[in-house]
Amino acid sequence: MADPAQNFTDMFKKFGEQLKVPSFDMTKIMEHQQKNLEAMTKSWQAMAGGASEIAQKQRTIFEAAMKDMAEMAQAYKPGGSPQDAMAKQAEFAKKAMEAAIANTRDIAELMQKSSTEAFKIVQDRMKESYEEIRSTIEKKT
Repeated sequence: MADPAQNFTDMFKKFGEQLKVPSFDMTKIMEHQQKNLEAMTKSWQAMAGGASEIAQKQRTIFEAAMKDMAEMAQAYKPGGSPQDAMAKQAEFAKKAMEAAIANTRDIAELMQKSSTEAFKIVQDRMKESYEEIRSTIEKKT
């Protein structure tokens, strides 16, 4: 009994010959797709690396905030004037706000860096792919 997949392939091959469709180099197509997959993998790895850096930064931020709160609790001494208490609270609030701004900037920079890196990998592969296709077409004409 004949292999149905082979008959199907033969049928399309004959159909392509009748329409005078140029043959495809499957090896080149597979190489092309393999390069695309490799580029996507590298892009995903860049994004994952960026996410890992962001998570580490967030952990560092949280640890610093806990340390600051513990220091503030230890430094708290009941009594004293209301002006002193307000001055300490204002100083803590100012320090917390400055840290929040700096940390937000750092996280934004990490996100931008990983996104830019991932996009560049895909963009470079697209350019390379375009050149591969163009050179293949130029060789046939």
